Amino acid sequence: MTTTARRVPGESGTWVFLFGDMAVFGAFFVTFLVERAGAPAVFDAARTTLHVGVGVVNTLVLLTSSLLVVLALGAMRAGHRAVATRAVAAAIVCGIGFIALKVSEYVSLAAVGHGPGANHFYLYYFILTGLHLFHVCLGLGALTFVLTQTRRTELSATRTALVEGAACFWHLVDLLWIFLFALLYLVS
Repeated sequence: MTTTARRVPGESGTWVFLFGDMAVFGAFFVTFLVERAGAPAVFDAARTTLHVGVGVVNTLVLLTSSLLVVLALGAMRAGHRAVATRAVAAAIVCGIGFIALKVSEYVSLAAVGHGPGANHFYLYYFILTGLHLFHVCLGLGALTFVLTQTRRTELSATRTALVEGAACFWHLVDLLWIFLFALLYLVS
């Protein structure tokens, strides 16, 4: 029986960045909860205007995209470039779908007067989801890099670490959305 040494994917600098990013979002989450505690009726009333179905679909879209990225990395390691390419391309399509749904939700909220200036809930909603949307766009850039690497016949250790780091960033985007979805759409 052969044992493979376990290692953390990506480079150590990637993890410093990811944990730093999580800390920033954590600070925003705490600030949101403190503001919510100060005006629970306003926050609860505003929360009910959100489209929970769209939030659920967005969650499923991002979970699917993360699964596709995992499958792509496995296929890359196994030398199945075509499978890896299709999986990463599908993950990118999921990311674009998330953006389309989020923009549609923004437009529908703003159309009925629920913009960032309506109250503190909407201000935090647009700041938090907007910051997350920015991360989705960065993540799509990272996945595009991964897509270019799926076409290579072999990856050096450095390129492998970069691909793994990009995948980890995409998983962070997914994880942050799960917390945002629960915090903004479900917590009453």
